[in-house]
Amino acid sequence: MKVKICGITNGEDAEEAVGLGAWAIGMIHYADSPRYCEPSDAAEIGASFRRQREIVGVFVNPTLDEVTDAAENHSLSMIQLSGEEGTQFCTEVQRRTGLKVIKAIHVASAAEIHAAEVYRTDYHLFDKGGDGTWGGTGTTFDWNLLKDHHSGVPSILAGGLNPDNVTEAIAVTRPDAVDVASGVESEPGYKDHFAMARFFEAARYTPVAAE
Repeated sequence: MKVKICGITNGEDAEEAVGLGAWAIGMIHYADSPRYCEPSDAAEIGASFRRQREIVGVFVNPTLDEVTDAAENHSLSMIQLSGEEGTQFCTEVQRRTGLKVIKAIHVASAAEIHAAEVYRTDYHLFDKGGDGTWGGTGTTFDWNLLKDHHSGVPSILAGGLNPDNVTEAIAVTRPDAVDVASGVESEPGYKDHFAMARFFEAARYTPVAAE
């Protein structure tokens, strides 16, 4: 199972994630987030690990210029759009940057999952919704809503995942990847390396039906 470690703010945590086998490292480019990654740190992390892992810039309702500038200056390989960005904006981000795009879907009910189909991005990331936030709440949604979800777009499961529940989450939803931030932290923006190792072990050995 592919694992994305999100909310990375420093090189030490990025190096640990890479060492554990992370598929992707997510850096928050939204200043109101407690996990906001300073531009200088984002540039250093991106330059250090771009050739080893996917480097994801996470944005909330950005301008196109903000995305394209960060993509270039922070050595991003993927863009995650976690706000209210529309389909045309997502397409334009793909066109301007040439990078893969993840569209975050904030799930409160089955309606949001069905509505996600209009986004023909490279990935859909399903996160907890309905509370007026843009993710990073440390709370789950009803995984059964995704149980029979079939789409041509690969899925990433997020929202309240941690070492103790990721095994069940994968078994229920069968995503292409899982995303964790607060579930492996000692405090916002700083990872607990022991919790990270436990998360990778739980995700790696989860039995998933053949695709």
